[in-house]
Amino acid sequence: MEDRYKLFTQLLGKITRTIRKIKTAEMSEFNLKSTHVSCLYYLQKEHVMTAHNLCTVCDEDKSAISKSLEQLEKAGLVVSNSKTKKKYNCPLSLTEKGSRVAEIIVDKVDAIVEMASRGISAEKREIFYECLMQINENLQGLSDKYGE
Repeated sequence: MEDRYKLFTQLLGKITRTIRKIKTAEMSEFNLKSTHVSCLYYLQKEHVMTAHNLCTVCDEDKSAISKSLEQLEKAGLVVSNSKTKKKYNCPLSLTEKGSRVAEIIVDKVDAIVEMASRGISAEKREIFYECLMQINENLQGLSDKYGE
């Protein structure tokens, strides 16, 4: 087998770039970027979230999420329920327009995930995700030793 490090890092990099490319292409009609798609997807699934929650589930930093949310608010897709300028921990939700767009996003994401796992049995998929979670946990434990 090829060098495991090379195979692992190359495949993860390619998958990440491919996902971003698909998100960008699929959402061009809405003028949305990859991070916008993730924010709308999770807000549709959870209904109300904070920017802090979105940073966690989208695995993005605070500035990227804040910028995305500002753009989504300007586009009339997201509304902040804050009385102050500090929005990081205030509830965010979709507007009616945002909900319509997010429904389309969820449908597209579901179709893409289904297509990506074509030819893989449910059992193999479950094992794959278990392995991926274990790899993540192992690497996170190692990374934690190095601090921020």
